[in-house]
Amino acid sequence: MATRRQTFRLYPNKAQERQLFKARWMHQYIYNACLAGRKYAWETESKSLKYYEQQNKLPEFKKDNPEFAVLGSQALQATVKRVDLAFQAFFKGLRKRPKFKPLRNYSGWTYPGKSGWKVYTNGKHGKVELRDLGLSIRMRGKAKQWGVPTTLTIVYRPSSDEWYASFTVDVKGVEPKFGSRSELEYESIIAYDLGTTTALTTYDGSEYDELSNPRFIRNSEQEIKRKSKIMRRKTAPNSKLNIKPSLRWRKARKAVSKLQRKVSNQRKNWQHQITSDIASRYDIGVTEELQVKNMTRKAKKGSKRKRQKAGLNKSVLDVGMSALNKMISYKIEAKGGLLLILDTKKLKPSQRCPNCGKVHKQWADLSNRYHICDNCGFEVERDKGSALVMYQTALSRQPGDGIALVDVDVRSSTSKTRKNTGSFKQLQQAKRSKSGKSNKTGGEVRNPVRLTAG
Repeated sequence: MATRRQTFRLYPNKAQERQLFKARWMHQYIYNACLAGRKYAWETESKSLKYYEQQNKLPEFKKDNPEFAVLGSQALQATVKRVDLAFQAFFKGLRKRPKFKPLRNYSGWTYPGKSGWKVYTNGKHGKVELRDLGLSIRMRGKAKQWGVPTTLTIVYRPSSDEWYASFTVDVKGVEPKFGSRSELEYESIIAYDLGTTTALTTYDGSEYDELSNPRFIRNSEQEIKRKSKIMRRKTAPNSKLNIKPSLRWRKARKAVSKLQRKVSNQRKNWQHQITSDIASRYDIGVTEELQVKNMTRKAKKGSKRKRQKAGLNKSVLDVGMSALNKMISYKIEAKGGLLLILDTKKLKPSQRCPNCGKVHKQWADLSNRYHICDNCGFEVERDKGSALVMYQTALSRQPGDGIALVDVDVRSSTSKTRKNTGSFKQLQQAKRSKSGKSNKTGGEVRNPVRLTAG
């Protein structure tokens, strides 16, 4: 079984929408109440509250506040869990300290189990029933795969004033194509390199293909700046000074959000088109592991190249490298294939000569877009050379020492599965059985009630 997320747009009537807004306000209130409780416990007792301590106070809280009794217990627990997850991420250094959320920034709530709701659909349109609120809402949309829905998240987008229902669905998995084969269809393998000037450079053993960066952010940048400047001239909200946003600020903010949403939708649509095309034609994808978070860090303090680094970061984010890898991974896996991800630090595809395997440190400079090997004289464009190195490594044809698949810490989209799943380990076994030997050649609440323990 595989888990997929499918999203449908909701069409509530006026009465239903009022109840949805009320439920959203109550969940936001609970979130801030839990946050206030943790802050109060730490400041007064130097005690760090745990999830179960706050969860066990929910029945008492609902007795003292009867208006919250309509909310489902599991949905309330999921809201409390959001606070706990936010603090866990803060303690691990993954994000900043959690702050109180104003209503305008609180998107919605989650039903983590099957109780409190029911959906009536076969994957195309239908309706969803929120039993704790007594609502039955029409929804529209079409899921690529549909199975058994397990969780539901209700989302509100203020920029477009739209409601959505996002389900996690257990779907039947496809039998992997490489679980029991002794031979691999090499013609169905594609290696691809992600970049900024050229968003995607692919190689399938016979020909290269290059997809230019559509630069959605760049194309809308000036319009976003212009509307943002208009918004800054209005009265913005300030919780510390108890200043509420003006109606003109809200209108200007909505215009900015709408434009940003358009850019996001354009990028997502483009990503789905190219990843669906790749997944439909190939069974195995090969790429390198990219740490996009590290690649898009701000320039160091005192650096003279802050503008250049900011421009590079914008180009990297405009492509959406992480999203591209995730989409290709789950789409290839859905048809029974897999994605091989090679360790960049060990393989060094952009610095390695595809012909002789020599590593050139000077090729690490991003300004060097055309490579000429001083060892064998091989000439190739930077992105095409990287794709070729990864392709040859996947087939154990790349010259060089210590770059066999078992040496470059390759992982696959099915590496965590136990057996009969076409994982990388089984792929290697199939390759070895074929070759016979190893070859070395991837609105807000100001003072919420504190939910404290004890």
